[in-house]
Amino acid sequence: MRVHLGCDHAGLDLKAHLTDRLTELGYDVVDHGPFVYDALDDYPVFCIRAAEGVRRDRDAGLDSLGVVIGGSGNGEQIAANKVEGIRAALAWSDETAKLARDHNDAQVVAVGGRMHSLEDMTRFVELFLAEPFSEDERHVRRIGQLTAYDADGVRPPLPESARGLGPADDQD
Repeated sequence: MRVHLGCDHAGLDLKAHLTDRLTELGYDVVDHGPFVYDALDDYPVFCIRAAEGVRRDRDAGLDSLGVVIGGSGNGEQIAANKVEGIRAALAWSDETAKLARDHNDAQVVAVGGRMHSLEDMTRFVELFLAEPFSEDERHVRRIGQLTAYDADGVRPPLPESARGLGPADDQD
């Protein structure tokens, strides 16, 4: 599997560690930068490129996922989610790392380099990369609703359980 990495200055040390660790585990690592510390660098520059790399690989039929790293992981997740066809999830625990793949079929995981120990963040990434998508019908359906909304901007229809109960009913 190919793994695309991108970060900002707050994630530089973790990215270097992950490059070595993932290579040791047999992953094909692609580093989208940065390559030197710059306290003023901008995470979108690197995280968007990492997410685009994942999308390109997957469009070509390759097995590929991504990891984006920053101080909190929030901005990096947002940046990766701007790439069409990419679902990025923020992992802050073992469970969120696994569920990002199992339930959401996320192709990119974001982690916060200032939020956890190196060991915890490494484990989150390894769990994310190892977890398959469940392909459970309810998860496929939900991802389909998100994909359709991205394509046409039309919200999914309200279920009967939500009709006539408030502002959400104004959609139809």
